[in-house]
Amino acid sequence: MSSGLAALALLLACTGLYGLMAYSVARRTNEIGTRMALGADRGDLIRMILRETFSLVFIGIAVGLAGSQALTRLISSLLFGVTTTDLTTISLATALLLAVALFAGYFPARRASRLDPMVALRYE
Repeated sequence: MSSGLAALALLLACTGLYGLMAYSVARRTNEIGTRMALGADRGDLIRMILRETFSLVFIGIAVGLAGSQALTRLISSLLFGVTTTDLTTISLATALLLAVALFAGYFPARRASRLDPMVALRYE
């Protein structure tokens, strides 16, 4: 049951991060078009958007790790076969969230890099 809830939480986090990044890219269409018109290549745009995505994710991971360490006494009775400071479990969860963030940020970044500068500059 806890694995199912964890998978659901991961799906919700992925959907939320993707929605946030897609919305951010859509709001910055004029800026992206201007950057492309001035000579930015697709790789630069993808790196810019992924950098923004990972800055949000690293803040979330830092807050989550601090919160999990602060609440270890409350959840220690619920864990079976795993200690509250199990480095393997924490590392795997962090790596999985980073992989999800990569995919959630890459698709809006790829879509932004394919914008035609003239269409983007005429947007709204």
